[in-house]
Amino acid sequence: MPRTGALWSRPAATVAPDSRRTEGGTVAGARAYIGSFTSAGGDGVTVAAVDPATGALSVLTTTDALADPSYLALADGQLYAVSETPEAGAVGVFDVTEDVPRLLGARPVEGSGPTHLTVTAGHVLTANYGSGSVSALPLGEGAASVLSHAGSGPVAGRQEGPHAHQVVADPSGRWMLSVDLGTDSVRICTLDGGALTVRREAALRAGSGPRHLAFHPSGGFVYVLNELDPTLTVCSWDADAGVLTPLREVPVLAEEPKGDAYPSAIVASPDGRFLWTATRGEDVISTFALDGGEPVLVAVTDCGGHWPRDLAVHPSGQFLYAANERSGDVTWFRVRAADGTPERGGSVAAPAASCVVF
Repeated sequence: MPRTGALWSRPAATVAPDSRRTEGGTVAGARAYIGSFTSAGGDGVTVAAVDPATGALSVLTTTDALADPSYLALADGQLYAVSETPEAGAVGVFDVTEDVPRLLGARPVEGSGPTHLTVTAGHVLTANYGSGSVSALPLGEGAASVLSHAGSGPVAGRQEGPHAHQVVADPSGRWMLSVDLGTDSVRICTLDGGALTVRREAALRAGSGPRHLAFHPSGGFVYVLNELDPTLTVCSWDADAGVLTPLREVPVLAEEPKGDAYPSAIVASPDGRFLWTATRGEDVISTFALDGGEPVLVAVTDCGGHWPRDLAVHPSGQFLYAANERSGDVTWFRVRAADGTPERGGSVAAPAASCVVF
């Protein structure tokens, strides 16, 4: 695995090919990047063109230079990816200014099974599911700082210990929130001198298994998606104090599931009108209207494939994408302006798809 110092974090010097220039600047969302599990036959990182009129994806190129890049993030013209390996997890960075993404280097996260990452405050943060920890890697020189979670939950086989599943910065950039499926909690942290420090921990219902969260664009609400029980925990968010307060739970399905039902992904529309969740097993996308921040279930729609691991909304808000891991495809939908319901447009092959970013 390539390892470099300054090269790993060097900003891109030219405009990436996924940014088409206009007089007003660059057009976001002209390219999509799809992550996948190479260990399950995936192509690694796939680059696709996005049709601005229909949202359709057309595969341009792929690279398997990094093992199991299951989650991706774009920042400063570069593509960051976790390498979700069970032993020595890592994060890599790609130069995307060329036709084929070029791996500049990769660094260990000092944890196992990293499932999510975010780039903020001069660092890459990774949530490490296997080791139940969160890592902070400086974009420049310096060692990784690791925050180990502690605790457990009541669900046998899934909550025997901590399982950090997501780490995100709040809209103010002051707070880092780590979602832990194993401890039924969200930790609110600060990044002080490159080290994550827990300031408080918000407890959710025992056995709910929180997986991912999404902020309302207004910043006043947080929606936590639970994997072990198909529900959504609505929370208030006080950015001044860094306080997350659970308010109520809302089902993500219209009726009791017939079999497996494991919610996986959650995303809010850029204008704050709608919220979407994906549920594996049931293989559906649930659409919520956000009336004053309160989610109201509008519709439950087929995801267009099997085992939707991730959802992504186009920067324009007009299109929604589902990465269907087990059917090996990414399906795109046009979002109905009236009620947010996704209308299927088509799909593109993407073996072991796990993530889509713009």
